[in-house]
Amino acid sequence: MSRKSHTTGRNKKTRKAGRIPAPREADPDPTPAQQAEEYERLVTRYPEDREELLLEAADAWRAAGEYDRALALYDRLLRPEDGGCEEPDLVDAFRINALWDAGREEQAREAAAAFRRRHPRHAGAWNFVGEAFEEHDDNAAAAEWYTAGVTHVLGAGIQVMTEAVEASPDRFDLEMLVIARHRARRLLGAPHDDWDDAADELHMRRQSGLVDDPRPLDEAHDPIRLKRIREHGPSPLEAEIEELAAALEEDRAARTGTLKTCVLFWPPEEFAKLIQRWPRAMDGYGDDHAGHLRQVERTLRELSEQGAVHLAVARATLSGLEAHVEDGGGSPDGSDTRSSYAAELARRGEAADWPPPRNGPCWCGSERKYKKCCGNPAYQ
Repeated sequence: MSRKSHTTGRNKKTRKAGRIPAPREADPDPTPAQQAEEYERLVTRYPEDREELLLEAADAWRAAGEYDRALALYDRLLRPEDGGCEEPDLVDAFRINALWDAGREEQAREAAAAFRRRHPRHAGAWNFVGEAFEEHDDNAAAAEWYTAGVTHVLGAGIQVMTEAVEASPDRFDLEMLVIARHRARRLLGAPHDDWDDAADELHMRRQSGLVDDPRPLDEAHDPIRLKRIREHGPSPLEAEIEELAAALEEDRAARTGTLKTCVLFWPPEEFAKLIQRWPRAMDGYGDDHAGHLRQVERTLRELSEQGAVHLAVARATLSGLEAHVEDGGGSPDGSDTRSSYAAELARRGEAADWPPPRNGPCWCGSERKYKKCCGNPAYQ
């Protein structure tokens, strides 16, 4: 069982930018075990981020194959006498997945049964546990689990229709739960029912705004295609889920007319060109590219801490900046000009939403996961 991202269904607190400094001797490419130890060490220094840091530590211990250490952290978060946590149902779902990871199937199933007896209403938690059954080829149990999850979240007696899902406060996680149910039933060869029709309609509504010829769920959930995904691990499936989440946000922003607050990122070669051509840009950026990366991440975190939403980061080029100046005037080495260039890139759809998914690639172009690159609090 591969690890699931801790992003789904979580209302994470934003850390204060620059509050967690990078150790001077930090390994630029730490092992999962080293990351886990660092996260646990940071808990003592930053108790206000305790839950997030302990979850990251548990995730890293799972990556290291140290399942007992991961389970100990989940248990710690679930114990009220140790401080508890804000979302115990979700933490319990992570714990159940860790039991599957460790090969303790009987314990995992017992824990899942105990989870269900509590009748939780956290759609994301139901989703994580259902995916564990799917990963272990128990599609019948997964389909029944997803059905129970939808019923618990919406409440007994509510008809599962598109409108009911979209009106839910847990709209995204609930939609994923309905679609996951469709997937499990498709693998079983079960005939469509009303809930499957609602799943397909939800899927088509989102896809129709993104592609000219959206793929229906029956095709997306084709057993042969899903087998290929499983052979290559969960990354393709997680990428699809993350892409849909981004599409939902883009759709909402487009309908509400929400503008993005965009921060420029200069790749190394473009940064060097900028400084050489317009030395005054160093007043705002400095002359160190690594410092520039940290500055971008700190700026975005500060904006988020101040309540800004719809944040984005855009890849800047010297030629693009100069073309922007030609069209609109200003000076390339002026901060106002660079801000208007960032806004233009955002309007043209050439900016990436921030923060990226923790298991997605970092915005800086390093090809490392965000949580192991600019999103790692130890590197700020």
